[in-house]
Amino acid sequence: MRFSGTGQRETGAILAQHRGWIRGCRGAQSNGGTAGLRKTCGLDLCRSASKPYKLRGMNKPPMTPLTAPPTMASGRVFNFSPGPATLPEPVLRQVQEDVWDFRGTGIGILEHSHRGAAFDEVFETTEASCRRLAGSGGTSSSAAEPLGDDWCVLFLQGGATQQFASVPMSFLAPNRVADYLDTGSWTTKAIAHAKAYGDVHLAFEGKASRYDHTPDADEITASDDPAYTWYCSNNTIVGTYFPSPPASVAPLVCDASSDIFSRPLVTDGHGMILAGAQKNLGPAGCTLVIARRDFLASARDGLPPIFDYRKLDAKGSRMNTPPTFAIHVMGLVFAWIEAQGGLVEMAARNRDKAALLYEAIEASGGFFSCHARLGVRSPMNVTFRSPSAEIDARFVAAAADAGLAGLKGHRSVGGLRASIYNAFPAEGCQALADFMADFAQRHG
Repeated sequence: MRFSGTGQRETGAILAQHRGWIRGCRGAQSNGGTAGLRKTCGLDLCRSASKPYKLRGMNKPPMTPLTAPPTMASGRVFNFSPGPATLPEPVLRQVQEDVWDFRGTGIGILEHSHRGAAFDEVFETTEASCRRLAGSGGTSSSAAEPLGDDWCVLFLQGGATQQFASVPMSFLAPNRVADYLDTGSWTTKAIAHAKAYGDVHLAFEGKASRYDHTPDADEITASDDPAYTWYCSNNTIVGTYFPSPPASVAPLVCDASSDIFSRPLVTDGHGMILAGAQKNLGPAGCTLVIARRDFLASARDGLPPIFDYRKLDAKGSRMNTPPTFAIHVMGLVFAWIEAQGGLVEMAARNRDKAALLYEAIEASGGFFSCHARLGVRSPMNVTFRSPSAEIDARFVAAAADAGLAGLKGHRSVGGLRASIYNAFPAEGCQALADFMADFAQRHG
């Protein structure tokens, strides 16, 4: 799949023209009211004699532009947002072109029918790339075996949160129990959803340790005959991860929303792997579900069709209109990962990036401290804090002024967090590490 820069100037010109049209509309609204707006902007607005139509915000001043200095070669700031998050710049450049004219069709990707030939090609290439990455080792080698037909790949909506309900709705019958490993906020939410459908057994409960680690094998207490075992492979809020999947006698269901395709994917023992796209895969709005078809066959009958994985699989993720744009961007991201060397290369890069930040925390002489225990510290989400909440706030503000954005910790735990997914550049981690050292020296 290609990533070209052509069409960038045309896109910029169109956006400039659009901004000019908006400025003209603002002036027309101020000087001539609705009539002036119709005349200047070509709008035929509906109104009643007693209650004229008003455009909300038309007379408000424009938003104050962001002033954070650009620090990347492209002129963009380093974005440490936990999601939606940084996307590969070649993907963004290609998307700019595809929004206007997708592959010479004269129609933008946002406008193509989900049942047309153009999107058929998008869907097929995206699924094929996904299967290659999810296959043996996740390398870009032609020798790697893609995921077989005993697995289905679904592109759904509703985020991972919808899957919190869809999985127990499908597989947790009234007379069954499901095991859940509670390692943070997202598993806690998943447990709450599951309890609406059946019995939940906490095979691990991390609240007592403030969710500072994922469990060793001897900390997991399984039930006798669970329908499935749910775990979250990477915990974005507290910054922990599973170095390898937990052992289970039942099919594993993994919420991999924040580390999907950041390392070779282990599918053995799993019935399903699911992930919201907005961290490592693409924009918000699409959920990737990779599931064994024999696991899906065990779902209960009588489900609404839109929540029945088997029927969604039979319809090729197109029972209704899928999130076409998000699927297209995901396909570009998959192609970018393959072009970089696949998941083995991604894992190596992510380890090196995270090491820069964890070493900066350790080198601060205790000024910064890490929430997660050694051995299970996430390569995706580095969580840390300074001596006080007040100093944390100063750090976030000063970092933003330096072009390091999105470092505030989650509202539920506070502190600081640097999310450094696949597309986040290594130079951003080095810039943050240098900033941390300077900040600690000035405030310690």
